[in-house]
Amino acid sequence: MKTFLHVGCGPQNKSSCLGFNNDNWKEIRFDIDKNVNPDIVGTLTDMKLVETGSVDAVYSSHNIEHIFPHEVPIALREFYRVLKEDGIVVITCPDLQSAGEAVTQDKLFKTLYEGHDGPVTAFDVLFGHRETTADGNVFMIHKGGFTYSLLDKAFYEAGFKARVGGRRPEACDLFLVAFKQKKSDEEIKKIAIPFLPEPKF
Repeated sequence: MKTFLHVGCGPQNKSSCLGFNNDNWKEIRFDIDKNVNPDIVGTLTDMKLVETGSVDAVYSSHNIEHIFPHEVPIALREFYRVLKEDGIVVITCPDLQSAGEAVTQDKLFKTLYEGHDGPVTAFDVLFGHRETTADGNVFMIHKGGFTYSLLDKAFYEAGFKARVGGRRPEACDLFLVAFKQKKSDEEIKKIAIPFLPEPKF
């Protein structure tokens, strides 16, 4: 059984993690908020409680936007460090390009899609979900953001040798699978497909 680190898990577990929600993967839940009962308490920029080279994958869904832009390289170096030599990162985050298109049409508060915590607007994508932050969860405030090219560049600069992903405008998000080691196109597709939303390629 392979092991994945579920970074910024919140109250979720692997049942909601595309590609990891099967018996092939053991989950380690990691979060800044001790109230969600993670296996390990820590931050994206300080994962010292996770042993170097100890996990086969890192899964990060909608949390990299909660750190400042200058902290992103630190977080990605931590992802790289905790991975085994043949490890991967599966990441999703809000798509600023989709949000920007809504803003230019003066639709800042128009619902873009239905999220786990209710309707999501361009304002929520840019700054953090209003209802969640209003309830006092300041961890959910957005401090940065990405277009796909910027996300891909960040992983390239962090040393990941191969990457595949794209935009999903209907959900206003980005998705990317990053590989610690260089892979052929055929290997990339074979490994990445289970973790990518439709359409895959």
